[in-house]
Amino acid sequence: MNDTGVRAREVDVVVVGAGQAGLSSAYHLRRSGYEPERDFVVLDHAPRPGGAWQFRWPSLTFGKVHGMHELPGMELTDADPDRPSAEVVGEYFDAYERAFDLRVRRPVDVTAVREGSDGRLLVETDHGAWSARALINATGTWDRPFWPRYPGQETFRGRQLHTAQYPGPEEFAGRHVVVVGGGASGTQHLMEIAAYAAATTWVTRRPPVFREGPFTEELGRAAVALVDERVRQGLPPRSVVSVTGLPLNDAIRQGLADGVLDRRPMFDRITPDGVEWADGQRVEADVILWATGFRAAIDHLAPLRLREPGGGIRVEGTRVVADPRIHLVGYGPSASTIGANRAGRAAVRDIRRLTATSPATM
Repeated sequence: MNDTGVRAREVDVVVVGAGQAGLSSAYHLRRSGYEPERDFVVLDHAPRPGGAWQFRWPSLTFGKVHGMHELPGMELTDADPDRPSAEVVGEYFDAYERAFDLRVRRPVDVTAVREGSDGRLLVETDHGAWSARALINATGTWDRPFWPRYPGQETFRGRQLHTAQYPGPEEFAGRHVVVVGGGASGTQHLMEIAAYAAATTWVTRRPPVFREGPFTEELGRAAVALVDERVRQGLPPRSVVSVTGLPLNDAIRQGLADGVLDRRPMFDRITPDGVEWADGQRVEADVILWATGFRAAIDHLAPLRLREPGGGIRVEGTRVVADPRIHLVGYGPSASTIGANRAGRAAVRDIRRLTATSPATM
């Protein structure tokens, strides 16, 4: 029985989340000699394997996915580019979990992580509690879609939805659609919807930056360094994509040529029938689609009071500066799929140093 009155099962490490970051971390724990269920446990709230990919819209085929990197130790081969990415990645993650016997527990919702007894962490869930010496948090961002607030938003008579709820382009047939957001999702939504909608309008807070030429390793390192600097300062992380710009590929060039990617500055208010700018210009809309990104899903860590005055959690590598028992993998600079792989390995290396003894002799 824990000091808090909660009966908890003891393990060395709890991994929260079984997307790219969580599975990478579990793989490296396994390789380091930790046994699943005995030394570590992976808890995932999703109904099936696939991480956030399983919730992606059907029209996002695997061939449209940019930067999906393979998990460590197992190649993703012969993937059909015309199949939905949710199916391809879901099947790959499922095969990966089985191949390395990771024994992911799902669906399990982690409700809180708090101080336990004897220097341990207490991980509370809707399926009981675990007591751990260390925690790898790999919960990503999908569960925290960001909805900006604008005057008049509650008066809009049409439909408002976020990328997280995007059903595919067919549902917008014959509609006037305003797409908000200048990232990859916003442009993909817009170019898909334009073929079905009566009219589309694209608005962004900042002018979009289109990147010419290949995305080199040097550019990637520079982008990650910018994101890394923010989390080292305890500021909320920006996505790596937000500092790299949009690749100027054939689809984007076509969208620019067709006038679909004709960006307008952000509107000032929402009316019952659409959106309006300060100069009096208006656009009628049946739908406002918010492709405005996501925030880190870390509310369950709130009892540990890890946030800095700047609003973020200060991290060095993957280790939380305020509490070295906790590692954030897939957060900030490790949010990309290749970054998550490397971060999982780094987190496990640090955890081994923290515990100072191998799991076999504990």
